Amino acid sequence: MEKQELEQKRKTYLMPCYAHYFKDMLLITKGEGQYLYDHTGKRYLDCFAGVAVVNCGHSHPYINQKANEQMQSLVHISSLMLSSPMVLLAEKLAQLAPGKLERSFFCNSGAEAIEGATALVKAYTDNHHFIALRSSFHGRTLMALSLTAQQSWRGKGPYAPGIIFVANPYCYRCAFKLSYPSCGLNCAEDVERAISTCTNGEIAGFIAEPIQGNGGVIVPPKDYLVLVSEIVHKHGGVFIDDDVQCGFGRTGKWFGIQHFNVTPDVMTLGKGMANGLPLGAFITSEEISTAFKPGQHFSTFGGNLVNCAAGLATIEVLEKENLVDNARKVGELFIQRLRGLQDRHPSLGEVRGLGLMIGLELVKDKKTREPYPQGLLQILEYAREHGLLLGKAGLLANVVRITPPLCFNEENVEEACQILDRGFTEIEKTI
Repeated sequence: MEKQELEQKRKTYLMPCYAHYFKDMLLITKGEGQYLYDHTGKRYLDCFAGVAVVNCGHSHPYINQKANEQMQSLVHISSLMLSSPMVLLAEKLAQLAPGKLERSFFCNSGAEAIEGATALVKAYTDNHHFIALRSSFHGRTLMALSLTAQQSWRGKGPYAPGIIFVANPYCYRCAFKLSYPSCGLNCAEDVERAISTCTNGEIAGFIAEPIQGNGGVIVPPKDYLVLVSEIVHKHGGVFIDDDVQCGFGRTGKWFGIQHFNVTPDVMTLGKGMANGLPLGAFITSEEISTAFKPGQHFSTFGGNLVNCAAGLATIEVLEKENLVDNARKVGELFIQRLRGLQDRHPSLGEVRGLGLMIGLELVKDKKTREPYPQGLLQILEYAREHGLLLGKAGLLANVVRITPPLCFNEENVEEACQILDRGFTEIEKTI
């Protein structure tokens, strides 16, 4: 089918809420490793990975093989019956997860994992209130959206009650106009203030992404989550780590939370879990897991045999190809090269991130830090035209989001930085 005809059918038969990044809609027909190809055969270096999903690279032959093998024997029976892929994947997650996280529940996405995790926490604590961060993004289902603090996503509601939002640890644009570390982590103390003024002193829990992804790749100070976790536990709550985007090697460790010297009570997973197949999970301790009685929680497709087989294969590939450490090493190089660009380009206000989860905040002026959302649109278009695909993020719509497959290499970094260097030079002519 011709691209123009396909575009017209999309407009006719799909809901208008489906968005696309570029002025000229991109038709991708093939992927291999860190590269994508459009209908004309043009190759693109992918720094987006389907929103930080394809961690092992596009069309990985081993993962596809294992998924196909499972599909040939059996596709679906539901979790009401015993199956090898689901049990073995749960065992592997228990071996990889931090602390005493060892009991998993499988579902279809990160958003569904958030729904299940928060329901479990309410049952465990017998409390109702949750503390969440401004600029957070946790998904598009009811509770996940209720925990999301971004105007562009929230719509008109109604939402689940009992959510209290506090200042996020966004040091580049501190809500209190302070500087780290002399600030004394005022943003963490904001959690204590919120609990003492907006609740009866007891909460169900606190939820946070280790690095806010859609919020703008915001990396908190190393000691922020340690202090917040202590505050939350003091008030009877549990700490839910939303590791949906940060997980499975993305940040140079198996899970993003492992950078911050704190162990969560519950961890939600998704995105890169099965290298493109829909799979999510939440994992917790044995003690907390018993708050759900047998039959109290269920997902029809949760633990799907094919997706769990792909999940196991994804972990195997991450281990055998050393992709987690590669993300750390190549990510460090990438950030170093990007900070070199930051020194030369007045529009590049801040480079931040861990591993291969990187954000570039664009500004019109480095002194005033005035956001430059138009520059973001321009750099995305310039990069696409020159064979580089980027993502976007940020509450102010001014952050380039870089989340390539973890098989990215030094040559890829050099190619991406050269395109970005020329692109920033071009867009700065319009400031």
